[in-house]
Order: sequence, then C-alpha cells, then structure tokens
Amino acid sequence: MKYSGWPEPGELVVGRIDEIEDFGVFVDLLEYEDKRGLVHVSEVASGWIKNVRDHVSPDQRVVAKVLDVDESSQQIDLSLKDVNDHQRKDKIQEWKNERKADNWMEQSFGEDISDEQYAAVANELLAAFGSMYAGFEEAAIRGSEALADTDLDDGEIESIVETARENVSVPYVEVTGYVDLQAFDSDGVDAIKEALQAAEGNGAVPEEVELEVTYVGSPEYRIKVKAPDYKTAESELEDSADRAVDVIESRGGTAQYHRERNTDEE
Repeated sequence: MKYSGWPEPGELVVGRIDEIEDFGVFVDLLEYEDKRGLVHVSEVASGWIKNVRDHVSPDQRVVAKVLDVDESSQQIDLSLKDVNDHQRKDKIQEWKNERKADNWMEQSFGEDISDEQYAAVANELLAAFGSMYAGFEEAAIRGSEALADTDLDDGEIESIVETARENVSVPYVEVTGYVDLQAFDSDGVDAIKEALQAAEGNGAVPEEVELEVTYVGSPEYRIKVKAPDYKTAESELEDSADRAVDVIESRGGTAQYHRERNTDEE
C-alpha cells in the first residue's frame, strides 16, 4: 500500500536513492505514490563531505527524516544524518511489516480487491491499531473479538482472522506460579480434583491464552500460563490460583499461592 498524500515534517520515511548530484541526493519515497525528496549535501552526513558518492550509492535503500514539505512546488526536503541507527532499524522493520500486511490484504480479499475496498479496510485497521500489521497481529491473537469495534462487516472480519492465523507469528510470554493444595476430609481427593479443574478454567480461559496445571509433588501444583503479553499472563495466572484456593478453602482445606517452587523437601 502506498499513500497518496504527503509526508509530514518530522516523519521518518523509507526511500531508494534515485539520483546522485554534487549538491545532493534525490530519493524516491517507497511509501508514497509518485513522491520524491531531496537530501541536500549538508544533510547527507555529519561533517564536511568531499564527495557525496562516498556516503551513498544508486538504488540504496535509506531511511530519511522529513525536514520540510512544499506541496505547491512539489518539493520534499530530507535528511539522512538526522536518523540514528536505532531509528533506522525500527523504521525498516515497520516498513517490512506493512509490506507483509499488504500481501495479507490480497490473500484475505483476492488479488482483484478494489481500491475502494482496500482503502476502506486499511483505514479501519489504521484507525483501530495504528497500522495494518498491528491489526492482523491482534486478529491472530484475539480472533474476531479484536475487530469487533471496527466498521468491518462479518465477512471481512472472518477473512482477516483466517489470514492472520495462517501467517502471523504471535509473540508469547510465559509465566509460572505454584499452589499448595491440602484437603483433610474423607472426600479430599475429590476436592483436589475440583480445585485443579477450577484452576484450569473450566473452559473459560481466553482463546489467546494457554494454561496448564501439573503435579509437582504433594501438596504442590504448577500453573504455567502463555499469553501475548505479561499483563495478561500475570492476570490469568493469579486468577487460576485464586480459583483453586477458593475451592479448597470452601471444602475445609488449606491452600497457598506462591511464585517460587518449594524446595524444602528436596
């Protein structure tokens, strides 16, 4: 997807070196339709420059900062020296991600998707998530729920979710905690089983979360949670432990949640 408008001053843009002159460098902007900017020789690199060609080469991909835009004269002034390595790396990754998302749009709706539908869907993703890639990523993690507040219709949502789950590698984090469960009545075994079922969520764990409860050694059980982010993972871990504790205590037993494994008996 290429934007039809103009970049904003201060924005970082990805471009390709198109033409090199003694006074500066012309750069084709890869994110914008039919837009080209100029990097004056003084903005190519820090310090005195004897030969521009010592710093850039034809067809080189660069990240530049937009200094000024004059639409009336069709002029975009750029700087290469004002972009540090960290910014350059992040911007290139962002650009690559959006190229992936552009391919996923065609996969979702077909290569013959109309410009109008493409723009409508893309604008919904941009408004809701900041980028098309982030929209597909959220769809992979949370399914149709992630797109529920957009104006996309059910068919569009289904297509995006299906494509996202086929293509997006979702980043996950993993956290672990432990519960000690003890029940003293004659039906103590049943109480423990009920507590473990409660810890596992009884089918109520969110779709994007993986939760596993395993036996460590009496009276200790491990709860392992995988989720898209630490906030969700920690919340689900604590909820799982709370459910188990509530069941055991309601059955007259004792329970304790802790983050580190007990090693007293080892």
